[in-house]
Amino acid sequence: QVQLVESGGGLVQPGGSLRLSCAASRTIFSNNYRGWYRQAPGKQRELVAVLTPVDSTVYADSVRGRFTISKDSAKNTVYLQMNSLKPEDTAVYYCNTSPPHSSWGQGTQVTVSS
Repeated sequence: QVQLVESGGGLVQPGGSLRLSCAASRTIFSNNYRGWYRQAPGKQRELVAVLTPVDSTVYADSVRGRFTISKDSAKNTVYLQMNSLKPEDTAVYYCNTSPPHSSWGQGTQVTVSS
């Protein structure tokens, strides 16, 4: 069974930065699209960043120019660098393939507030 473990969340002031990490127990990201998702209270989970097998990136309009997705293939790890954070970025953040594998991690909470 695949395990995905997200970390790096926390409380940050508007304009601040965080770097999220996601470690996979197996090489589910190999040859697959890697994605970061988020789910805010009362809202559906949304895909915010994608990294393709050839290292192209796609971002949701709401985060483009502020978030950067990257990987360390040797560590089966995906990262999300988040800069210029806004209160509306507050959510639980998850990683998975895109489209998503059936297994999800516990996510990591990001709270942007002054």
